[in-house]
Amino acid sequence: MPKSGLILVLLGAAAVHAAPPPDAPQLQKMIARLAPVPMRVDVAHLSAGDRTALARLIEASRVLDDIFLDQFWSGNRALYRRLQQDQTPIGRARLRYFWLNKGPWSEIDGYTAFIPGVPATKPSGANFYPEDMSKQDFEKWLATLPAARQEDAKGFYTVIRRNPSRALESIPYSAAYKPELERLAALVRDAAAATSNATLKKFLTLRAAAFLSNDYYASDLAWMDLDAPIDVTIGPYETYNDQLFGYKAAFESFVTLRDEKETARLAFYSQHLQDVEDHLPEDPKYRVRKLGAASPIRVVNEVFAAGDGSHGVQTAAYNLPNDDRVVQQKGSKRILLKNIQQAKFDKTLVPISKILLSPADQKDVEFESFFNWIMAHELTHGLGPHEIELGGRKTNPRLELKDLYGGLEEAKADVTGMFALQHLMDVHAIPGGPEAERKLYTTVLASAFRTLHFGLQDAHARGQAMQMNYLLDKGGYVSRPDGTFAVDFSKIKKAVADLDHDLLTLEATGDYAGAKKMMDALAILRPEVKRAIDRLSSVPTDIAPIFLTADAVAPRVPKGRVRPGGPAKAD
Repeated sequence: MPKSGLILVLLGAAAVHAAPPPDAPQLQKMIARLAPVPMRVDVAHLSAGDRTALARLIEASRVLDDIFLDQFWSGNRALYRRLQQDQTPIGRARLRYFWLNKGPWSEIDGYTAFIPGVPATKPSGANFYPEDMSKQDFEKWLATLPAARQEDAKGFYTVIRRNPSRALESIPYSAAYKPELERLAALVRDAAAATSNATLKKFLTLRAAAFLSNDYYASDLAWMDLDAPIDVTIGPYETYNDQLFGYKAAFESFVTLRDEKETARLAFYSQHLQDVEDHLPEDPKYRVRKLGAASPIRVVNEVFAAGDGSHGVQTAAYNLPNDDRVVQQKGSKRILLKNIQQAKFDKTLVPISKILLSPADQKDVEFESFFNWIMAHELTHGLGPHEIELGGRKTNPRLELKDLYGGLEEAKADVTGMFALQHLMDVHAIPGGPEAERKLYTTVLASAFRTLHFGLQDAHARGQAMQMNYLLDKGGYVSRPDGTFAVDFSKIKKAVADLDHDLLTLEATGDYAGAKKMMDALAILRPEVKRAIDRLSSVPTDIAPIFLTADAVAPRVPKGRVRPGGPAKAD
């Protein structure tokens, strides 16, 4: 029996469920919370070479899905094969929901199991560490290593395994996922050969080499310089799935096409980031006197996403890379997925506003404010402390705040984004005044419930719960007796600035104890907020993209394999 199959059998005997796993009708209701949205993107303007490159990148991303399944849980691949063979109604429903979550745990239900025979909840270290390893085990082992090996063990691109003597060891991704990365690299090299765009060719060539060398630095620099109709992000990036330490990067892919008109419109914002940094509501000694570089903004439309980029709640925008060496040298790049954001706005935010806002306030919920705030969120990830010094030791907030960093940083970006837009309205030439402020803060309030609807297992939702409770306590948000919520415009600006000050200071000081105290107190659902979320049962929690253009550009006809990620059929 394969090792992964044995794991499933052993886990099946030990798995504990608080309630019986959902049956087929219950699963269909769970699936319906992710509203299917056909994703069609015009590719007619692409050259013949770029069309070929696009097809190879979609094929490469499908390989990356296999790697992510393994990163997410050690038993995932064996379970996936088993589900593909089950043609019963319950089997097909489980397969469909498994693929939406990329695992047997429902992300929007706190990662609870919906398939029997698996652990009741997702392992906090995913499959980056041995499932029997505790934080204390890792830190005790880490202390025995020389400095260089400690950095390697905590690095983005290694997994921790037990050797035959049961001791911990660090293994580079290039070895841990060698067969898949070789296939991935070959397809990415084919894409590089097909395109005539010099920046895309350079990035893809370097990224293909990085998959095999485990050194992503040069290709991250090249990604920052990417200027092409096809805007692709492919590799190991985000660390949210490592809920033990937040060290390990999961593989993801976003294959997108540039929206040149929208990209040009938003260039204004990146030009004023230093001014926003210089006015952040924090002790001036923590401000960055000179940001690394101009931070490019790219507005794109998603053709295909895979791995960590396509499971559970869908990514609407991102700010990469996470390598602080690259950020210091080149800044970071913000990618806004406009068609994904529009779908989320239409399917979730507008319906939420009709339930939780007064009719008068509903009129102020608009897509442009939603889009601009997400843009500001991504831009301001790059503001504030990134390199700090504690007791003469150079470090960064991610390493010091560990498992708390994800939620705290998402809250910081949300709040700093609001602060930045207000500053630009007050000081610079973007449209401001009472109407613009009303639309901004009201749209952000409605979006807060959209994020809280994800569940507090999500880093963005934990960060949003902190904001909601803080702003309610400060009077910036108001909970009304009729169950609706509103913004108090006489208090919201100061409340946002105060919260931003507290979050930026925690990051600047690497204060783990202070961050934990704040999150323990605020990253919760208070009764009035919980009641509001309970009223949203008729609203989809998020969307489930159906990649129709990707299927047309790079058709996939599986042999003896059910394809759950394609257009819905019987399910």
